[in-house]
Amino acid sequence: MSESVSEAEGVPAAETDIGPAAEPETVPAAEPETVPAAEPGYDPAAPAPLDVPRTPTGNAEVDAQLDRLGDADHLATDGHLEVYEDVHRGLRDALTALDARPGPPVPPTPYYPSRS
Repeated sequence: MSESVSEAEGVPAAETDIGPAAEPETVPAAEPETVPAAEPGYDPAAPAPLDVPRTPTGNAEVDAQLDRLGDADHLATDGHLEVYEDVHRGLRDALTALDARPGPPVPPTPYYPSRS
């Protein structure tokens, strides 16, 4: 007769015993990120000066227009367009005035009729 042999026969109990159900590992909860406290009254979306240096050109009209660009530093972004358009208009007018300044009269071109 043949005996039925279980797979566990001949194997020590320690090797077949799985033991108590394993508990899942617990991961410690992450601490919430703390945002550093901002300075009182600081608003990152508030207008801030760009502090772009402006070198004088020597032309008072042009320098006044370039200084006007500083007005945009204290405005919200939607107010910049008005300043830029105003400065552009002023610079264009200053350049146009340079072309229109009276200078010495241009001598007339002599007319020589052809003698044929």
